[in-house]
Amino acid sequence: MYDPRQLQVLAEVARTGTYTAAAEALGYTQPAISYQMRMLERAVGTPLVTRRGRGIRLTPAGHALARHAATVLSALRGAEEELSLLASPGGGRVRLAAMQSSCVTLVPRALGALRRTHPELEVTVTQAECRVSHGLLLEGEVELAVMCDVEAMAPTAAEEDPSDPLLIDPRLRRVPLLTDRRCVLLPADHPAAAGPTVSLADLADERWVLESGRSRFLAACREAGFIPRVAATADDQLTLHRLVAHRIGLAVLNELGVSAHADPRVVARPLSGWPVRHVFALLWPDALAIPAASALLTTLREAARRTVTAVP
Repeated sequence: MYDPRQLQVLAEVARTGTYTAAAEALGYTQPAISYQMRMLERAVGTPLVTRRGRGIRLTPAGHALARHAATVLSALRGAEEELSLLASPGGGRVRLAAMQSSCVTLVPRALGALRRTHPELEVTVTQAECRVSHGLLLEGEVELAVMCDVEAMAPTAAEEDPSDPLLIDPRLRRVPLLTDRRCVLLPADHPAAAGPTVSLADLADERWVLESGRSRFLAACREAGFIPRVAATADDQLTLHRLVAHRIGLAVLNELGVSAHADPRVVARPLSGWPVRHVFALLWPDALAIPAASALLTTLREAARRTVTAVP
């Protein structure tokens, strides 16, 4: 049986690409990392890494064992968390990573309900982009992540960097929560607000306030035959609402972000022809055996069912 400490070293070496970086991440010395890797290779009976300049490259055996190491370490973390809960009935701790729009709507609602049913349960929340949340989950830094993906409708509607898409690790469990639409924020008296939906082609002459991650939107505008005039850039959703309210430009947000702020000067209309967004929870399957993680997931699902958007 392999030493879990050595598996942890291998997982960190695989993640960082060098013994030096792995040593810094784990709080070891570089010689200690080298020693642990030699002992693991001796136990396995075959090389796990080869040198590549100043870094290292995993061998096929190294890749295979690193994949299993992530599963083993996750199970050990689950055991540690479950045992700590057994020593503290009704309490415990669970760590959640969540995308921005869920942090202003879905997550607060879930945590409010959880506080009423599990007052001793401690939840720490990290707001993070989906790619970062996925990494935190794989590294054991969080037990759950609230993420999303986009249903592709055309090559230009793929991920913002189609050459490097986010591929979710197949060992993780995906739990659907809800779907929402992409919307345009407009002044309440804007002519386009009279209809149930809006199209980009009808807004070609408008000014826009956009988030910094905008390549999909710009590609869609090009398909509609225009290049948008960008009046401001902001990644905070309340700022986007306020800029629209003061007629600086129009904005685009998903429904979760729309419903977080109420301003009679601003209305939202779904953007026609845009794919729906699927919002889901992601976790290691064995995390379901941890009462704290299971309670949070249950509350997130209940909050998702109660979530009512502000878009007609």
